[in-house]
Amino acid sequence: QVRLVESGGGLVQAGESLRLSCAASVSNIFSINVMGWYRQAPEKQREFVAFITRGDSTNYADFVKGRFTISRDNAKNTVYLQMNSLKPEDTAVYYCATGFNAPPRGYWGQGTQVTVSS
Repeated sequence: QVRLVESGGGLVQAGESLRLSCAASVSNIFSINVMGWYRQAPEKQREFVAFITRGDSTNYADFVKGRFTISRDNAKNTVYLQMNSLKPEDTAVYYCATGFNAPPRGYWGQGTQVTVSS
């Protein structure tokens, strides 16, 4: 079983930064081999943002390359998403996800709202 708790969302202006965190409580450590983030904007489908493996290999959606950085602290079972140069189109609910393999889709958090005003 995996419990994911996201934090760090909020309201910012365009060009500003936010750092999201997702702390995992797990009974099977392999269930967080891969940790990542997805987002869902109003009236849109959920989309992949980034993931990171236990060995720190990363993968990003094209629309966040150069602006967002994913990282993880294996000792804390926590994944982070540093979001810089935020744009209004980044407004969405951001979901943490983990899994045995990539892309991570096995377990999901409740989501944290990110709103970027212009």
